[in-house]
Amino acid sequence: MNLIDPLEPPELQLLRQTRIIEALVRRATRQNEIGQTAYSAFQSAIELQSQVAAKTRDLERAADELKSIRFEGERTRKSLDEALAVMGEGFALFTDGQLDICNDLFQHLLPDVAQQVVPGLTLPEYYDLMAQSRVVVSTDRQIRASGTEGVPAASSVIELTEDRWYQLSMQRTSLDNTVLLLTDITAIVRQNRSEKEHLIDRQADYLQAVFDNMTSGVCSFSDTGQLVMHNHQFRQLTGLPMTALQKGMTLTRLLNLMTVRGFIADYTLREVDDWRHELIEKGRLRRQVRSRADQVFDLQANHLPDGGFLVELKDVTLEHRATETLEKRVSERTSELTQANTQLTEQYEEKARVEEELRLAKERAEAAVSSKTRFLAAASHDLLQPINAAKLLIATLQSHSAQSDLAPMVGRIKGAFTSIEQLLHALLDISRLDSADSDTVSPSTLNLGAIMQNVFEDQTAVAEERGVSLRMVPCNVYVRSDSLYLLRSIQNLVVNAIQYTPRGGQVLLGCRRKEGRIVLQVWDTGIGIGAEDQSRIFEEFARAGNVPAGSGVGLGLSIVERTCRHLGHRLWMSSEVGVGSVFCIELDEVHPDTMLEIPPTLPVSSASLEGCIALVVENDDDVLFATTQTLETWGASVLAAKSTEEALGHMRDMGIPPDIMLVDYQLDGSDTGLATIAAVRDESATHVPAIMITADRRERLLRAGAEQDFAVMTKPVQVSRLRPLIEWKLRVGTAPKVGDDSICAVAHLG
Repeated sequence: MNLIDPLEPPELQLLRQTRIIEALVRRATRQNEIGQTAYSAFQSAIELQSQVAAKTRDLERAADELKSIRFEGERTRKSLDEALAVMGEGFALFTDGQLDICNDLFQHLLPDVAQQVVPGLTLPEYYDLMAQSRVVVSTDRQIRASGTEGVPAASSVIELTEDRWYQLSMQRTSLDNTVLLLTDITAIVRQNRSEKEHLIDRQADYLQAVFDNMTSGVCSFSDTGQLVMHNHQFRQLTGLPMTALQKGMTLTRLLNLMTVRGFIADYTLREVDDWRHELIEKGRLRRQVRSRADQVFDLQANHLPDGGFLVELKDVTLEHRATETLEKRVSERTSELTQANTQLTEQYEEKARVEEELRLAKERAEAAVSSKTRFLAAASHDLLQPINAAKLLIATLQSHSAQSDLAPMVGRIKGAFTSIEQLLHALLDISRLDSADSDTVSPSTLNLGAIMQNVFEDQTAVAEERGVSLRMVPCNVYVRSDSLYLLRSIQNLVVNAIQYTPRGGQVLLGCRRKEGRIVLQVWDTGIGIGAEDQSRIFEEFARAGNVPAGSGVGLGLSIVERTCRHLGHRLWMSSEVGVGSVFCIELDEVHPDTMLEIPPTLPVSSASLEGCIALVVENDDDVLFATTQTLETWGASVLAAKSTEEALGHMRDMGIPPDIMLVDYQLDGSDTGLATIAAVRDESATHVPAIMITADRRERLLRAGAEQDFAVMTKPVQVSRLRPLIEWKLRVGTAPKVGDDSICAVAHLG
């Protein structure tokens, strides 16, 4: 165990060794007293002496080392003093808060307190001495110690007399001691000051250059209201001479001078106090002032840091005038727009009123058209009834007067009634086509050849009478159309062609295929239609300019156009005056799977109906009488009835069913021809042949005829078609089950 710490000072080590030797001697003495032997004592003394000698040698060596250390310490201290003496900075070391060592610069920097800067001086005491020194002019901050440890608040810059500057800074050592440094920064401060002054001079020149070259007039005033500086533009804008704008001129005097020279109006002076008050409160001011010469200036003032203010003056006369002009234009435009809006409002209100009147007028017109349509639809039966009766009676009269002097008169009567019938049919067709009833047209599959054949046969006699050659190219194609209106359209085209073709001319009826469609054509070599009339030829009551008087009222082509429009058929024409015309209807071709044919024509027979019992059911007395007379003329026995019940009574009285029935569709009350046909067949248990004669042209009756096996003829009845149909119905007994096209063919006989 090492009893002496080699790191302790030599004096302390020597003291410890002495104490150890004394302790060993006392121990040896004490052991001898206890009764050791002489030899043991001698041996112990010898060992003790050797130990003492060893310790003595160690002590001497330690003393030599201590002397060496002291010498090195003194030399180091001397070197430190020399180093501190040659330092360019003041240096001081504070150990445990007290001055331990400092160099001469630090001690004598402040001559008036240098005698008090001695070792043992604390940091706060040194700062107090610095604050009391007359050599210290100023510091950039308060120099004091912070806290109880005497640590300065921060590094400080100290100004001394004779324009000397030092920086006082503090540093901590690793042993938590404090080092104060005083660095001479006089040269740096003086250089910075020189550069700053030079920069300020250049900045002033730069600001003056900017000031002079500004487009606005600028001047500055001190906090006392005196003119400090102004630029050239300010003098030009105000029109003041250079001698008037001198440094030191007060604001009040400047305003008075500007007022006298007419730069600003008199009332401006009264507002200066208000401006100044606003400038003080808000720090800025902006106004527009007007001169006596009607110039407008934008004046803007701003507070300066030194309490003065800067005034900027800008000529905005042109901008102000442009703004006034624009505002005037905007006002005028606004007035115009307001007036236009008022007019538009009035026009809109007037338009709304007119539209309301038009709407009411349209509703009245639609109501009138609807009323007309309903009237014609309801009255068609009553209108056609007397014509039907007259035609039957005329046919009977014509047969009786064939060889008498009355034959020409009867022929004229027949022609007159034919014209009446055609005109009535045209009016009824137009009325039905103009109605909104979706049941007006009923497209179905038709044999176009059969319809063309019927028209051809009907008009052949008329063509021969007028000396016109009517020819037809037969065809056997099926199209999709309405049977009744397609027949009427083809008939109107052929009738017009015959009517407007001079004697010796030709009319051709035929059809051809064109890109999967069927085009029905009617050619003629008539008078033709001029180009100026072709665009209006399909309008109601429209007639070409070269049409002779008394040749119709111009409804036929209008019916054709309406029919094609409703059915989606394309209609067009081509014509040349003096050469002729061609009218074309383009239809969709169809290919029915099965179609039973019936004879396309029913040949007129002169055979007597002798022995035939015919049941005629008609609620109109005149028509019933005319039909009865016609059938009896042909040799038939007629059972005349006005209702289904009366017809059944005749059949019960007779005890056998009739050979054929001719019934009207619309009877009195809820009674109809459909009920009559069904009742007679049911009660007699016989499928009695039947022909329904009606003014109703709707498709549903044709379909009912197909379902219940009866033929349909429309009023007025064509007598030339009635007798062949009766003979054909009697010959076949019961009508065959035929398709829609066959039904239509039978219906067209009317």
